[in-house]
Amino acid sequence: MPEAKLLLHESALQRWGWLGLLLLITDQILKHLIISNFMLGERFFVWPFFDLIRAHNPGAAFSFLADAGGWQRWLFTAISISISLVLVVWLRRLPRQRWLLGLALILVLAGAIGNLVDRMLYGYVIDFISLHYQQYYFPAFNLADAAISSGAIGLLLDAWSQRSQHN
Repeated sequence: MPEAKLLLHESALQRWGWLGLLLLITDQILKHLIISNFMLGERFFVWPFFDLIRAHNPGAAFSFLADAGGWQRWLFTAISISISLVLVVWLRRLPRQRWLLGLALILVLAGAIGNLVDRMLYGYVIDFISLHYQQYYFPAFNLADAAISSGAIGLLLDAWSQRSQHN
């Protein structure tokens, strides 16, 4: 019986931590491969709508503040560290049963740390995924960005499902 009680108190961080670590490691390996094999701006055709590219983003999402002169590196680093700490505490306190919220938070955490590592090591985030249709290109992004975006969708779905349960 003590084992069942222990499982009830297991946190979402314990449940999903392995996934966050896997995403973080995969993100960093892919970025290392891009840095090792591509020159800045070099593009490799994969499919008609998908290329690999080496791009550097000193700003935030969609290159927000990319041309700010360097101070933004420290601002985004501080924001990433703060958000990561809040997410770790939240995940540690969140019961395992809140699986969707836990999954969403671990995705955001893994992505935030993945981009934080880049910012601390290089002063910019390494992007390598380029999606496009004909001459229309979506801004380049990376696995960490995809994790953050997926996590944000998960947060919205969790909020919607919690609201639906209370109505």
